[in-house]
Amino acid sequence: MTAAFHFQAGTVPLLISMPHVGTSIAPEVAAQMLPVAAEKADTDWHLPLLYNMAQGLGASVLVAEYSRYVIDLNRAPDNANLYPGQDTTGLCPVDTFHKQALYAPDQLPDQAEVQRRIQHYWQPYHQQLQRELERLLALHGRVVLWDAHSIASVVPRFFEGRLPDLNFGTADQKSCAPALQQALADSLHSTPAAAAYSHVFNGRFKGGYITRHYGQPERHIHAVQLEMSQCVYMNEAAPYAYRPDLAQQVQPVLQALLSSCIAFAQGEQ
Repeated sequence: MTAAFHFQAGTVPLLISMPHVGTSIAPEVAAQMLPVAAEKADTDWHLPLLYNMAQGLGASVLVAEYSRYVIDLNRAPDNANLYPGQDTTGLCPVDTFHKQALYAPDQLPDQAEVQRRIQHYWQPYHQQLQRELERLLALHGRVVLWDAHSIASVVPRFFEGRLPDLNFGTADQKSCAPALQQALADSLHSTPAAAAYSHVFNGRFKGGYITRHYGQPERHIHAVQLEMSQCVYMNEAAPYAYRPDLAQQVQPVLQALLSSCIAFAQGEQ
């Protein structure tokens, strides 16, 4: 079986997690699914390319291999709803963001299959994430986890109208110190390129399981999720092409934000 993730260790106290960029679907899982699953429409497309400055900054990077349609790495293993009262997709999604069924009724994954996917796909990613956070914490005394996401700018199932360009989630400032959120806000105001993009903190997206579970400011582990509207850097319609002309405009903003995280973790802010 292909490894559940790709990982590169860095030298600074910043770990970038990309749990929804995977596109692989193992043959035994694909055999259960309807043809619509093969489009993988709800992937966080092209984020490793968009975040190509990460290595130069010295950040650690953890990238998922398998599609969120196999298992959602940003959901709790008990499938608890992150937004009670709101519609969300689950640990092993049964439909797309546009409510297209991923399985025929008689092919839905049962509890044994869900547990198998947790063991083979979910646990390895989270074990690596935990190990790297602890390694960086031991080395530096403070660490920032940046959970990188993207989504189509219009998804009526989850929100009305068009999403802001940059959607930061800090679990209402429970997953990181207020000073880090302020540093990110300051970075947006001081980076000229950022003026072109709308942003919000703890709006529709407050951070998923990864942000809420691993963000432990009392232990000096600070977690932030960025959910970016895909129209900022790519075409939102299939075949979901990367747009270098757009991406190069937002990349300086991302670099400034990540640099602020490193400076915070190193005690410079």
